[in-house]
Parts: sequence; C-alpha cells; structure tokens
Amino acid sequence: MKRIAKFEKTSFNQFQKDIFNLFGDSENVKNIYDGIILPKRATKGSAGYDFFIPFDVSLRPDESIIVPTGIRVKMDQNWVLLCYPRSGLGFKYRLQLDNTVGIIDSDYYYSKNEGHILIKITNNSNEGKEIIIDKNKGFAQGIFMEYGITVDDEVTEIRDGGFGSTNK
Repeated sequence: MKRIAKFEKTSFNQFQKDIFNLFGDSENVKNIYDGIILPKRATKGSAGYDFFIPFDVSLRPDESIIVPTGIRVKMDQNWVLLCYPRSGLGFKYRLQLDNTVGIIDSDYYYSKNEGHILIKITNNSNEGKEIIIDKNKGFAQGIFMEYGITVDDEVTEIRDGGFGSTNK
C-alpha cells in the first residue's frame, strides 16, 4: 500500500477565521477546534477516510451547511483526495455534497487558507426526513486517487486559493 498523504489540523487562527466568516460567531470555537478528530479509516480494508463533523448539525429537507472541518492534507504530487458523503447518510437521507464530489488537489495544501477542507452538505430528502449528525460522527469520506496528465501538458500556474480559484 502506498503511503502518500498526511492529515493535519489547520491552525487555530485559520479555523476561527473560517468559522466567523461562515457563521458570524466564534463563541466556543476553541472547544470545537480542540475536539477535531483527524480523518481515519474504519477498517484495514476501507478505501475511505472518514471525516468527523466538529459540531452538532441538524438539517431539515433542502437545508445546506458548509462544514469547516479544521482539516488539511499534505499529499504527494499526482494524487488527489476525492470527497463523498458517507454512504449510510446518503442512502438513508439522501445527504449530498453540493459539488457532488469534492476534489482536493495536492497543491491546495499550500493555499493562503492553509488548504482548509470545507465540505458543503445538503439534506436532499424527498421523504421529509431531518438529518441529525452528532459531533464527532462521520459525515463524509475521502479517497486518495492517483492521476495522470497529458503528454503535452505545460501548465506552470500556482494555486493561491480554494473554491473556484484556479484559472483566475
């Protein structure tokens, strides 16, 4: 098995900034930050690394939330982390990521936001089910994949941001 990445917490300052930008409140942010659990696999045969929600979340049908995970990942070049909802939540509640699949590139780690992984989820239930995800429960999973590039690729641009920052 190739060992190509390492999960880390973002700095407290970056986490606090993102919490404030998203929710306008940074009360209890230190307690939330201190309780962050790094992603891990549930079994030795698991492909996905479970991401644990850092605070309680309740979503009625059609509600969304951006979850600042407090996590960043340093990985080898030519690898990507693909993020999906946990299959049980997707199956039972139609919990979805708003961009369908989150793509965390290897150079995102070096962005000015420290490569902070933010995951936007939506309760897409058509059965009127409310989703309640308790703090420190798995809500998303990430799978590392190796990728290739075309033989004539000559890209030299350097990333300096997150969502939608490339090609600007």
